[in-house]
Order: sequence, then C-alpha cells, then structure tokens
Amino acid sequence: MSTQETKLTQESRNPVIIIGGGVVLIIALALLIFVGGGNNGGVGEPAAPPPNALQLPVSGPPVTVGAQPYEFTLRDLDGNPVTLSQFGGRPVIINFWATWCGPCRIEMPHLQAAFEQRQDDGLVILALDQDEAADTVAAFFYDEFGLTFTPVLDEGKLTAQNYGLVGTLPTSVFINPDGEITAIHRGPMVPEQIDGYLADTIPQ
Repeated sequence: MSTQETKLTQESRNPVIIIGGGVVLIIALALLIFVGGGNNGGVGEPAAPPPNALQLPVSGPPVTVGAQPYEFTLRDLDGNPVTLSQFGGRPVIINFWATWCGPCRIEMPHLQAAFEQRQDDGLVILALDQDEAADTVAAFFYDEFGLTFTPVLDEGKLTAQNYGLVGTLPTSVFINPDGEITAIHRGPMVPEQIDGYLADTIPQ
C-alpha cells in the first residue's frame, strides 16, 4: 500500500473513532449522574418514613409483654386500610372481639369510657372483629352501642392467629407509644383493670 493510500485510510477512520469516543463519554456521564448521584437525592433513593412510623416485625412466636406487636393492615367498615404502625408515638389497645361474644358486650362500654377519658393522651383503640361481615359489626358498634373508637375486620382471624391469641374473647393487647407491649389481658376487663393497664402504658 502506498503512503498516500495509508494516509487516506487513517483519515477515513478518524471520524469513526471520534464519534465512538463521544458515545462512550456520554454513557459514562449518564451513569455518573443517575447511578452515582444517589447520595445527593438521586432517582431511586428510598423515601423517608413518616416521623412517628414504627418498624414492627410481621410474625414470630405468640406475643408477650415486653415484646413488639406484629404489624398488620386490616380494613375498617368503609373498606379503608388501617395499619398498626401508623399509630407510632401513641398508646394503643388492640381488642380482639366478636358480636356474638357475651363478655365482649359487657366490656365494650368500659372501653368506650376509657377512650373518652384518654383521648387527650392520644389513645387509640383498634377493635379487631373476628371474621364477621361489616354490616353486622356496624349494627353492633354504632347502632346498638354508640361506640366511637375504631372497628376493623380481622378476616379469617389471621391477625389473632399471628398474635397467638385465638380461642379467648375478648382479649386486649396494650401497646405504649414506643411500640412495646405493656399488658395482655384475656377475658373481659372491668374499668379498674383498664385504668391500671393504661397507667403502665401511657407516659405520665
């Protein structure tokens, strides 16, 4: 090949090299921006949790005093989701019950009284009905008893099973604002018992 032909061949290759190098440079810059920029709020960075959100376990052995409760998301009577961890920073009573449960009927007015007395302390009562229809629960809760705390539907008793609390109704689990179980009571409670458990649950 002559010197002139070699020169022409080299000149014809130069644009290809320049274009190829430019493409590589653009790809490298894109990777730096979209992958390397995570520490500066780049795409894909996880959203910050709400200030009071609790990080709760989802299952384990039967719940015990001093442990954390298990996370759950159940539907209220309007079909809206209610998640336990959304009440982080507030005292909570989880009450397992059913409309056909005689002792539950005796206990419900006492829970209502405690709810009214402790609303200023942020008390939340989640009444987990055991596998009944929403209209049945609504008739009992609102029409018959005029209760104002929150009923939710434990369909299939799955949350009661997860907590290891199937078999005794009512059963109540008291949780302090830090997400720690302070008491578990099986059977109906009288006002003095509820007050005693809340004294150990709500910071003074």
